[in-house]
Amino acid sequence: MVTIKAENLTRRFASLTALDHLNLEVNEGEIFGLVGPDGAGKTTTMRLLTAILDPTQGDAWVCNKHTVRQAEALKEDIAYMSQRFGLYEELSVLENLNFYADLYGVAKDRRKDDIERLLGFSGLLPFKERFAGKLSGGMKQKLGLACALIHTPKVLFLDEPTNGVDPVSRRDFWSILYDLLKQKVTIFCSTSYLDEAERCGRVGLIHKGKLLRCDSPDKIKKERKVKTLEAAFIEIIREYEGNQPG
Repeated sequence: MVTIKAENLTRRFASLTALDHLNLEVNEGEIFGLVGPDGAGKTTTMRLLTAILDPTQGDAWVCNKHTVRQAEALKEDIAYMSQRFGLYEELSVLENLNFYADLYGVAKDRRKDDIERLLGFSGLLPFKERFAGKLSGGMKQKLGLACALIHTPKVLFLDEPTNGVDPVSRRDFWSILYDLLKQKVTIFCSTSYLDEAERCGRVGLIHKGKLLRCDSPDKIKKERKVKTLEAAFIEIIREYEGNQPG
């Protein structure tokens, strides 16, 4: 079942086209990676799909809800973890989770069990009384993910969630994401780390607002007859640039 769909999705800021006629489908229970350099349009795509931004042109649906016409209803089904997720450093881990539970309207009678599950799931149970500001970078990301999951979303959007995090914490974070797939959560993740992109079921290469290629990492590498996704993407970008006028 298609969970995320974009048709000619476009966003312009004055003379800059940040996203240019994106056409894309992501299936339920899939982990999809959006890969590209800084300024390629990854965050703009995330903001359009999560109803934070309205498109200049085109349409998008998430969980069969239109991102403009049904924006408020859509927010009940999704979670968005931005590059700078809004943790409150003066609150403890547990207090942050309770704050987001209030924000998402999680019922009091189910909250305790949900929080305990998320603390165990993320490995944060021993640190539940620690102030968020005293956590390591990796633990902050895990807490941000736990807060995003407090209302049991159907689709999880992650905008470069492990940027600046140490390799061990990155590995732990991805282990958590794989566990979420078992619960049929659809994960849409942007990353600039190509080793992370290899972990996704499918990846999309975005460059200067255009989606240049979309398929499984293995198929893209096989198509280009290279051993790494990085080599494949370099070839695709060079080919695209070589075909541009001027």
